[in-house]
Amino acid sequence: MTLGVTLSSTSRQLPVDDTVRLAREAYGAGLHSAWFGQTFAYDSPSLAAIVGREVPGLHVGTSAIPVFGRHPLLVSSQAQTAQAATGGRYHLGLALGTRYLTETAFGLPYERPIGLLREFLTALRPLLETGEADFHGELLTATTPYPAAVPGAAPVPVLVAAMGPQALRVSGELADGVLPFLAGPRALERDIVPAVTAAAEAAGRPAPRIVALVPGVVTADAEGVREKAAEALALYERIPSYQRAIELSGADGAAGVAAIGDEETVAAEVRRYREAGATEVVFTATDLGGEEDRRRTWKLLGELSRG
Repeated sequence: MTLGVTLSSTSRQLPVDDTVRLAREAYGAGLHSAWFGQTFAYDSPSLAAIVGREVPGLHVGTSAIPVFGRHPLLVSSQAQTAQAATGGRYHLGLALGTRYLTETAFGLPYERPIGLLREFLTALRPLLETGEADFHGELLTATTPYPAAVPGAAPVPVLVAAMGPQALRVSGELADGVLPFLAGPRALERDIVPAVTAAAEAAGRPAPRIVALVPGVVTADAEGVREKAAEALALYERIPSYQRAIELSGADGAAGVAAIGDEETVAAEVRRYREAGATEVVFTATDLGGEEDRRRTWKLLGELSRG
């Protein structure tokens, strides 16, 4: 099982140079991958391309780009560019997004999200694999009057931030894996891994990657950091998909899913995710306890990754 981290601050946007510095530190610590959320500031595939080119050997990914307000042709161009720039170390993450952000920011109705996800993936896969598409669906059209393949770009892995039954089914059929967030080991083992694996098997696809995103900090002040986690993660408790994942995890709130404590405690949590079916674990919010705790967390994750 490989281990990675998200390269973002829980309180502010970091300059590009600082992000590259952190990426070098992560790779030097022995981590396998660095991931970037899609915000209204940086474009995550572009940032991933810069970091991946600056830090050879480090895998980079986006987690995740909402399908509302995007088009498969444009996302394919972004992903293939990042893949070519990094020499095949880029991983594309997609998401359904939320009703509030979709309707408030884009002015788009948040309608038929599962249908849009299915059509988006159906159009995107051939674009990434062959540079061509001829898709005419109910919700979108994607055709290529000119070739859309980037020279030298390896096939781009596609993962979906899926946690609900319908999204998991579509992801198993059409994607390479899933990126569940705030889904603890119990939710993974009982609900997420079986559902997406069954869908992949039924579609004749390989076993899916399960990239679990986990808030986690190695710290001597577990109680204080958990309080900060509760505040930082509270917004997810109002989003139905995350509410369900937290409930299935057996936690009272989002902070209850976080891996917080000393090295032994956090290492045990990582093992629980592996045993629950995670193929990769990516720690988020590692800066909640400050720089010393962040470095301590990355050091442990690097040791676990090498071991």
